[in-house]
Amino acid sequence: MEEASFSVLLGSTRDWFSFLFLSFSAIFFLFSLLLLLLRSRPCCTCELCRAYLNSTWADDFDNLSDWYTHLLRRSPSATIHIHVLDNTITANPDNVEYMLKTNFDNFPKGRPFSSILGDLLGRGIFNADGDLWRFQRKLASLELGSLSVRSFAHDIVSGEICHRLLPLLSSVTEVDLQDIFRRFTFDSICKISFGLDPGCLELSLPMSQFAAAFDRATMLSAQRAAAPVPALWKAKRMLTFGSERELRRAIRMVDELAGEVIRQRRKLGFASHHDLLSRFMSSVDDDRYLRDIVVSFLLAGRDTVASGLTTFFLLLSRYPEAVTAIRAEIDGAASGDASDCSKLRELHYVHAAIYESMRLYPPVQFDSKFCLDDDVLADGTFVRKNTRVTYHPYAMGRMERIWGSDCLEFRPERWLSGGVFTPANPFKYPVFQGGLRVCLGKEMAVMEMKAVIVAILADFDIEVIGGGGERPRFAPGLTASLAGGLPVRVRRRKEVSG
Repeated sequence: MEEASFSVLLGSTRDWFSFLFLSFSAIFFLFSLLLLLLRSRPCCTCELCRAYLNSTWADDFDNLSDWYTHLLRRSPSATIHIHVLDNTITANPDNVEYMLKTNFDNFPKGRPFSSILGDLLGRGIFNADGDLWRFQRKLASLELGSLSVRSFAHDIVSGEICHRLLPLLSSVTEVDLQDIFRRFTFDSICKISFGLDPGCLELSLPMSQFAAAFDRATMLSAQRAAAPVPALWKAKRMLTFGSERELRRAIRMVDELAGEVIRQRRKLGFASHHDLLSRFMSSVDDDRYLRDIVVSFLLAGRDTVASGLTTFFLLLSRYPEAVTAIRAEIDGAASGDASDCSKLRELHYVHAAIYESMRLYPPVQFDSKFCLDDDVLADGTFVRKNTRVTYHPYAMGRMERIWGSDCLEFRPERWLSGGVFTPANPFKYPVFQGGLRVCLGKEMAVMEMKAVIVAILADFDIEVIGGGGERPRFAPGLTASLAGGLPVRVRRRKEVSG
């Protein structure tokens, strides 16, 4: 009897100590988390930081980038510092050149950036530094610079336009053009980069759900970068709570999509194919690394081109004279198919209109680096080590000191000299970055946009429903997407003229 009582007492004591231990562990964890939050808690009470933390900037501006533009235009050096983000933001071309070229090694993506986007982009080229970046850069440069790959890409884009895009537009009267462009660019990038038609992928869910998961993952990843207290999202990630649980779920679907792409490419073989993934697979055996490369291709080839095309047609709705000029150039081109690769190169006004559109609405509105060691930017701004430094193409396109008093106007003629397209200094126009990280897919992206624009404007009238608004709203994300899409009416031109 006494032995039984002792066993019960021992069990109760054990349970009590277990409870105390767990309680102590939980309290210690919460106390440690509180200390971490207090250490990283923004304490600046200046006007800019209060406006950012309380979102009072939204009382006067539709987008955070518009508020930054306002602040940068008021700054004598076109550089500001948001203390609660520990972020120096600049729209000064001299500073951009200093970061991207002159002192490139002191402004890598950096570990903080890799941490923010690491779950989604992994070791892909947009999130890599050092040897990883150099390897991907070298291989991608060799492939994207070859005539065979460019010809292959043009053939893919032309086929997608003829067999999918134009028939789809012919079958509708009203549609979300942004959604159409996203579908088009997704199909195109899968064929160009992976050598696969998305319809052949053996996935557990419809492709639309994987596309939605990709959009969700980019949006939630971008929100991390905007957090004034990084410890909060890190704690939520550790506890798999709230937005971080949602992000993890979205990334699982992205992983499934990337894994299926790799499996299909391996099943079909890759030794003699022109697509970029086949070229990487001949040098890389690590499937996780290949997954990161696949996700980077999707981000670069789908989101940026779709964003550029969407805002291009938004601007055309406000400037019908540009539509007339584009059609005149198409009609006046040398005899033959205007969508032919050699003919596309002759369309200087179309090229200028694309660059002008992206000056006002760059697909990537800002880009951040991290300063390795204490430095001084070209305008004299001191930057502490481990500080985020952001250059802002969206704001730069709206700077009167860079583009003149008509900087807010859509005027393709500013890019033409004697009727020939003439590019600007890349550090004045860093839409494709500049220096050692200049976009390798620039020529391919412009070719794709040109081909789509020529094909649509030759056959269709596109009317933006509601006019698109003078001040479009952008959804949070790594690339610029219009919140609510771009609803349009579609009519064949022969029906209008007939």
